[in-house]
Amino acid sequence: MKKVRKDSKGRVLHRGEVYIRSKGLYCFSYTDVWGKRRYVYAADLPELRDKEEELNRDKLDKLTPYPVSKVDLNYVFDRYFTIKTNLKSSTRANYAFNYDHYIRNGFGKRKIDDIHYSDVLTFYNALAAKGLSTGMIASIHRLIHPALDLAKKDNVIKSNPSDGAMSEIRKNSDKPEHREALTLEQQRVFLSLLDKPEFNSYKNLFIVLFGTGVRIGELTGLRWCDVDFENSVISINHNVSYYRRLEYDNRSAFRVTLPKTAAGIRTIPMLDRVREALLEEKKSQDETGHHAIVEIDGMKGFIFSNKYGMLHNHNSLDRVIRKIVRLYNSKETEDAEKENREPFFLPHFSCHITRHSFCTRLIENDVNVKVVQTTMGHKDIRTTLDTYADVSEKKKKEAFKLLDSIVF
Repeated sequence: MKKVRKDSKGRVLHRGEVYIRSKGLYCFSYTDVWGKRRYVYAADLPELRDKEEELNRDKLDKLTPYPVSKVDLNYVFDRYFTIKTNLKSSTRANYAFNYDHYIRNGFGKRKIDDIHYSDVLTFYNALAAKGLSTGMIASIHRLIHPALDLAKKDNVIKSNPSDGAMSEIRKNSDKPEHREALTLEQQRVFLSLLDKPEFNSYKNLFIVLFGTGVRIGELTGLRWCDVDFENSVISINHNVSYYRRLEYDNRSAFRVTLPKTAAGIRTIPMLDRVREALLEEKKSQDETGHHAIVEIDGMKGFIFSNKYGMLHNHNSLDRVIRKIVRLYNSKETEDAEKENREPFFLPHFSCHITRHSFCTRLIENDVNVKVVQTTMGHKDIRTTLDTYADVSEKKKKEAFKLLDSIVF
């Protein structure tokens, strides 16, 4: 873990800031558009931060003309990022981290008038060769493409060299990007494994995930006051995001945010098993005294927490899933061999797949698509139909068998 730098008063220093003890001055260093190192000084930290804000305002209010012969992709991205003011803080932090981590110190140094389509494709293929998923490369493309598009709109380059590159990567990918939902049988087997003592503390959490289709940030942020047991509904009105904070050297932290879109604010009827799981969780917490002790942005009373009373994040829950699946598949291999049968394996999946699986259960049981859309919190019904309607082959065959008896 990167060491946090502090000044003599214990205040955390941001990236680029240092305290020069010999001079008694604070200094902020940055690189200008020409690649030259620049420095600003101040007698105290608040004054230095004011000067940094002034530099950022200058970027926005007085953007320098493109020095075409010298400007690189980094300059173009920073220019684009400066005027992209509608991003949530967590999204902005993730964009900046991914750009700095994957692009800035390599491909980002390429001059924009010397970048061709084949160069972009070669870069994406190199990322794939390093083991990056198609989805991760797509995230990187979403940083590069709009930045170069801005340069095109500014008439600095004639065309965007990244146009069509991502489509080519997807076409040539051996691994399908589409994330498959669990079948009902797989879902039941996974939940049954949570009866084991070492995993039982997660059972109610996963029942709620599989039985509501909420996003992991919505589940993490769920509070007891959001659950109406009398009317058997759950109110989804906020997320708890776990994201990298740029101002603290990219350390991660929780923060309360609004759902992705206005459609994300919704109520979800409780299935009987979900209601039972929440009541069981409440009873257990009342008996043991174990509950979430954390307060985030003024909110407390969160339902699910780890053994330390802190909130779960998607990475920790994904690790739990991997461990459960790994242990089950290993034992299933041995048992199937002893019993001379084909093994029934569980796929490796992330906690987000519980959302895909819930939506698939709704589609499989012929729930009206508008009901599915509002339950899932999708702004666009095409998302419901194209991304989540992952109906199993078994259900498809059943539908056609029924159709055969009706049509002929």
